[in-house]
Amino acid sequence: MTIGRGLLAVVFIGAGILHFVKTGTYVAIVPPQLPDPILLVQVSGVAEILGGIGLLLPQTRKAAAWGIVALLVAVLPANIHMAMDRAHFASIPAWVLWARVPLQLPLMWWAWVYTR
Repeated sequence: MTIGRGLLAVVFIGAGILHFVKTGTYVAIVPPQLPDPILLVQVSGVAEILGGIGLLLPQTRKAAAWGIVALLVAVLPANIHMAMDRAHFASIPAWVLWARVPLQLPLMWWAWVYTR
């Protein structure tokens, strides 16, 4: 296993676990147009955990990497919503909120590397 793949797996497993530990934080960033924010947070948390585990297994590595890329595309609207909704996230500097948006691109690339 490469260090990079192992690190990416840990990042996604950890982030997925946080969806269940800090559910309210994640629910707050779900755009209001989407239904059932708690369910969406739980589903995305499970997807992150499974994606991270999948990266560790040779049989599922490529599919898991593609799943992570798709997940990052799917959650991009939540990151944009969080950056634009300053009233709910006033305690977080605006630059941090906006930095999360382009950060999705290198994360997508990092996962994409393991699709080959």
